[in-house]
Amino acid sequence: MTMEKANLFVPLFVLFFFGSRFCKVASAGDKNALAASFVFGDSLVDAGNNNYLQTLSRANSPPNGIDFKPSRGNPTGRFTNGRTIADIVGEKLGQPSYAVPYLAPNASGEAILNGVNYASGGGGVLNATGSVFVNRLGMDIQVDYFSITRKQFDKLLGEDMAREYIQKRSMFSIVIGSNDFLNNYLVPFVAAQARLTQTPDIFVEDMINHLRNQLKRLYELDARKFVVGNVAPIGCIPYQKSINQLKDKQCVDLANKLALQYNARLKDLLMVELKDSLKDAHFVYANVYDLFMDLIVNFKDYGFRTASEACCGTEGRLAGILPCGPTSSLCTDRSKHVFWDPYHPTEAANLLIADKLLYGDSKSVTPFNLLHLRDL
Repeated sequence: MTMEKANLFVPLFVLFFFGSRFCKVASAGDKNALAASFVFGDSLVDAGNNNYLQTLSRANSPPNGIDFKPSRGNPTGRFTNGRTIADIVGEKLGQPSYAVPYLAPNASGEAILNGVNYASGGGGVLNATGSVFVNRLGMDIQVDYFSITRKQFDKLLGEDMAREYIQKRSMFSIVIGSNDFLNNYLVPFVAAQARLTQTPDIFVEDMINHLRNQLKRLYELDARKFVVGNVAPIGCIPYQKSINQLKDKQCVDLANKLALQYNARLKDLLMVELKDSLKDAHFVYANVYDLFMDLIVNFKDYGFRTASEACCGTEGRLAGILPCGPTSSLCTDRSKHVFWDPYHPTEAANLLIADKLLYGDSKSVTPFNLLHLRDL
C-alpha cells in the first residue's frame, strides 16, 4: 500500500463509520429541531467530499481534524482542526447528526434524512473556478447532485411527506464565492489575460447571474429556507499576507474590495430580487465579512493570540502558502489562533462566528438569525 493510499484509507473509514454509527432520523415530534441540513460551498464547509476526488485540494491527512471528537482526532476531510461552521450550526439547531458528504459510500438510504453536504474544497460559483486543483465540485454540479438526492427523498418518504420535510424542516446553507476570487480572478498569470477583458464589475455580475440561477434551481427542488454567506475579508488571510509580503495588520486592498463589491450585489439579490420573486422562500444574508473582520482586528478581545499566523503551516519562504499537512509545524495552543492554516479558520473562530449567525442581530445576519429561520 502506497503512502497516499494509506493516508486516504483512514478518513474514508472514519467517514463511513461515524456517518452510519450516529445517524438517526428526526421524528415528527421534534418540532423545535432541525431535521436536515443541506450544505453547499467550498473548503470552509467541505466535510470530506474531496477525499473521493483526484484533486490537489484535500485535507485527509493529519493534523487536520485533530480536535474533531467524533473521529477521535483522525482527519475526515474537513479543512480545519475541528468542526466547520456548518457542523456547529447544525448541532445547535438540533440536527440529529452531521450532514453526510454526498460522495461518501454511506450517503444513501436513511443516512441522508439528516441532510447531505455537497461542499467541495476549491469549488466556486463559476465552473472555471478552482481549475488549478484539477478536480473539485463547483456549485452547478453540487445542485445537480442535490437533484439526485431530492428523488431519493421521494422514494424514502413518499412525495408529499418529502416535500414537506424539505420545505419546512430543512435548511439550505450556501458558503461559496471566495475561490472565485482567490483561485480564479486573482490567480497570477492564470487569470491575467481574463482580467484584461473582464472588469471587476463584469466578473462580479457573472457570479451573481450564476448564483441566481443556482438558487432558483434549488427553489424548484423545494428548498425554502436559505442562508447564504457573503465572502469574508479574503485580503486578510495569512496566504494573501504571505504572497504579498505584508505586515501583520495589513491586508490586500484589491481582494477585499472585490469581496465587498460582490457582497453588495449578493445582498441585493437575496434581500430584494429573490425576496420579491420567490415569495414563499426565506433568504437569510450572513454577514461573514464583518464578523471575520471583527475577529481579525480585535482578536485579543476574543482571547486569541494572533490573527495573522496560521496554527498549522510551513516555515521558511513558503510560510503562509502551503496547506496544512503531515510535515507542517503545529502551534502549541490551537484555541489561540484565528486561522488553522493559511486559508481556513480554526474551530475556535468557527464557534464564535456560528454563535453570531445563530443568535445575533441584524448586524450579523439579515433579516433574522438562524434560530428564527429554523422555527419559521
